[in-house]
Amino acid sequence: VRVVESGGGLVQPGGSLRLSCAASGSIDMIKQMGWYRQTPGNQRELVASITSEGLTRYYVDSVKGRYTISMDNAKSTVFLQMNSLKDEDTAVYYCNTAPPAPWGQGTQVTVSS
Repeated sequence: VRVVESGGGLVQPGGSLRLSCAASGSIDMIKQMGWYRQTPGNQRELVASITSEGLTRYYVDSVKGRYTISMDNAKSTVFLQMNSLKDEDTAVYYCNTAPPAPWGQGTQVTVSS
């Protein structure tokens, strides 16, 4: 499986962005997809995840109520709708799968006025 992220950019505090992650290859093997983020000098953290059936979602506490993870019907693309963005949401956002795929290049999200 390979993943490609897109949709990042520069947004003002309080704004919204929608990230997309397209998976290719043996997508029938994917049990779960998730979004991670990383800032310089820090470890990559799991932000949100969704099982392939779409029945179980996880959110880290800092994004609950602001981010929504979803998946398309083909179960090959996962989205992250990010609302009410804050400065501290600035990071490179990556997606990955379970079983894990090689990390993609990520997409930069910058929240700044």
